[in-house]
Amino acid sequence: MDLIGTALPALSEAIHLIFQPQQLLFLMLGVLLGLSVGVFPGLGGIAGLSLVLPFMFGMDPVSGLALMVGLIAVVPTSDTFASVLLGIPGSTASQATVLDGFPLAKKGEAARALSAAFISSLFGGLIGACVLTFFVLIARPLILAFGLPEMLMITLLGLSMVAILAGSIAIKGIVAAGFGLMVGTIGEAGAGGSLRMATYDIPYLTDGLSLVIVGLGIFAVPEIIALLRQDQAISKTGGLGKGWLDGIRDWWRNIWLSVRSAIVGVLVGVIPGLGGSVVDWIAYGFTVQTAKDKSQFGKGDIRGVIGPESSNNAKEGGGLVPTLIFGIPGSGSMAVFIGGLALLGYDAGPHMVRYELDLTYTIVWSLALANVLGAGLCIALSGQIAKLTTIRFTLVAPFLFMVIAFAAFQSRQELGDLVALMAIGVLGIFLRRFDWSRPAFLIGFVLSAQAENFTNMANQVAGAKFRQGWSEGMEYIASPIVLVILALTVVSVVVGIRQAKHIMGSADWSTGSKRAPMIFLLCVTAYLIFAWVNAMSIDLVSDKIFPVTVGTVTLIGCFVLLFQMVKLPAGAGIFADLERGAEDGKAPHGLWATLAWFAFLLALSSLLGFVLALSIFFLAFFRIRAGISWKKTIFLTASGIGFICFLAGILHRDFPAGLLQSYIKLPWPLT
Repeated sequence: MDLIGTALPALSEAIHLIFQPQQLLFLMLGVLLGLSVGVFPGLGGIAGLSLVLPFMFGMDPVSGLALMVGLIAVVPTSDTFASVLLGIPGSTASQATVLDGFPLAKKGEAARALSAAFISSLFGGLIGACVLTFFVLIARPLILAFGLPEMLMITLLGLSMVAILAGSIAIKGIVAAGFGLMVGTIGEAGAGGSLRMATYDIPYLTDGLSLVIVGLGIFAVPEIIALLRQDQAISKTGGLGKGWLDGIRDWWRNIWLSVRSAIVGVLVGVIPGLGGSVVDWIAYGFTVQTAKDKSQFGKGDIRGVIGPESSNNAKEGGGLVPTLIFGIPGSGSMAVFIGGLALLGYDAGPHMVRYELDLTYTIVWSLALANVLGAGLCIALSGQIAKLTTIRFTLVAPFLFMVIAFAAFQSRQELGDLVALMAIGVLGIFLRRFDWSRPAFLIGFVLSAQAENFTNMANQVAGAKFRQGWSEGMEYIASPIVLVILALTVVSVVVGIRQAKHIMGSADWSTGSKRAPMIFLLCVTAYLIFAWVNAMSIDLVSDKIFPVTVGTVTLIGCFVLLFQMVKLPAGAGIFADLERGAEDGKAPHGLWATLAWFAFLLALSSLLGFVLALSIFFLAFFRIRAGISWKKTIFLTASGIGFICFLAGILHRDFPAGLLQSYIKLPWPLT
């Protein structure tokens, strides 16, 4: 009763503050900014919050909070546009949506997929706010119950989603995940700082690869190249198919899936460090595992949109729990949010919850209201925006190349970002071509750093506990929470392996000779051997034990896969090759000739700088590749350059500078 007596007055005061006209205006402004930022792949909440942070000085606290919360709330909603319409993850929180959302768009059901996603996001956001309302008062003991073993087990639960995403050839999915884990270890080790697969002669690699670049390279580049080769609209039917009302009906028919996924999102969001990087994969795996008919997942099943989208907005509510209660950011955007709070004169943590409970609830219910406003706007606009799928893709692709190159460069603002994007893009093309699970690779990469950190720390603490006594050690590593999560992980793996053959398989894909798939496997194996040997040469056990262990397991998988390839005939599904049939094999434009256009843009950027390179690239592409008139070419070129300059200006972002800028001082935006 004391809790209720404390909470109700604070909640009443918070609602009164939120519905003041000035606060609603700032909340709406934040929603509009969040929608604008979220539609561009690779930017996301951190870029948006960075945009408004300079304006926090001197603002009324409730107005400033409304602006920031409005922006945070809708980025996971608006990033769905890119995931569904273009097959490009709008952010790390919408990667799983691509798996079924994009196939729906290709079938001409983009409006249906978008509206189902938006209503799911709205519902998930409201669930997150409701749970957060009570969690603010009771979550302290729950969060304190999660120690290192529990965090490690949650990470392993995330990795277990590989089982359901592995495809019809499970071993290829497992090797892809191990490959992703190994790529995630590139750079300085977190424990002792040893360099792995990196050297100070190439400083870029010492910090490893950025998730933004890997996400864009693995998903965006291959899909853009594949669509560009077809030289037609994304939607095969040339129409929008079912509208937004059908998507809402789909959500209502799957309401309990939305409820369950939202709860998953809140629970994962509560745990600092996990958040958006893994919640959609856990929700997607959960959605597939609990479905009776799994045959359409990965091919355009609306449930594959509803599950992840319900969870990724609910995750924002969960992510505010450690942020507000302990001052521990649950994600990068929450770290910037804490900085914004400081500029408004508040420190997130126990003091804020204890003495500023009304302000805390203002944040919580601003989040709920922003979800309503954002989802409503997106649903209203989805029918019109979905018409992008009916435009000839050759006229869209250059602008996508521009946006993903710009977004990738914001990772570290070095030319190495563009080189890394190209390299990972080529890898993504090969993974797609030979039916290797790209989601499995990405899950491995995302969870690599935290899996290693939790493993090292848990091992050190467990070692100390066991030295005190066997019972103390077992009590530490086998807590009830650990055992429950372990059981869930085992169930996830068993069910996943049983059901993976029914989804995301390559049964419809043509197979070719053994040569090309085997060469790719040998290249992956060679990299893993080199990385394993490199890790073995490290002196510090803490810095080499993770890559050596993962490398060993993954290499065993490679050798098993190689043995199967030698033994099986050329027509077996293990030799899936998109270039031997299907759409890619019949495409009017070649793979490497199409990829060369993107390489041309990146190479030219390193020589002349981004804006000059874009001007030449647009003129050449529209005239030669698209074959349109000079009048349209000049108009589209000017529109693209003007747009990217406007975007960079309002976000205070720089463009890649080339060799030319080292010799000649040029004005912005040519600098």
